[in-house]
Amino acid sequence: MKGRGIKGEGLENTEQIRSFIAIELPEELKLKLGRLQASLRVDRPRIKWVDPNSMHLTLKFLGNVPAANIDAITRAMTESAAKIFPFQLEVGRLGAFPSLKQVQVVWVGLGGELDRIRQLHKFLEASLSRLGFAAEKRSFSPHLTLARVGNEASPDERQRLGELIATTSFGADKVIRVNSINLMRSQLTSQGAIYTKISSAELKQDR
Repeated sequence: MKGRGIKGEGLENTEQIRSFIAIELPEELKLKLGRLQASLRVDRPRIKWVDPNSMHLTLKFLGNVPAANIDAITRAMTESAAKIFPFQLEVGRLGAFPSLKQVQVVWVGLGGELDRIRQLHKFLEASLSRLGFAAEKRSFSPHLTLARVGNEASPDERQRLGELIATTSFGADKVIRVNSINLMRSQLTSQGAIYTKISSAELKQDR
């Protein structure tokens, strides 16, 4: 159902929905990212790896929102997406936040038409701010999260992981063709988060 919410399809108006706006990834890319994770997994139980099948490019985390607001959020998405032509992103290098010496998050960077995705993000922030969502204070840095390091990991463990990241090459040879954005529901379970699509919005039609 493009450009519209799905209120009434299993969602009660009083229900709180943990949600975010994201771009889907190609299945082939998810497989390659899974293989990359496997090459970094050696004897590191303190790391929480993101399920490759659940990977996505997050544009905006919304948190818990009332189901009654889903239609308004989808309209804001549609308004923003209609201003940007479809674009391509290139999968880039492997890296870590905040640094390779103090690894907390392992990620894969993105290149390509970054001006388009940053403009899309800017439009989304403006549209959503009118609905009461606070704008992100940090600059938008498009990336794909592979793993998060647990708080109990020692500085030495973080640095050793950073050294492995620095010596691991990753040539995905894949692009992400962005034609739409999705509003996703995140349900937290003991087995991890389960993501389901609530609605989507198409980008502007090609010239």
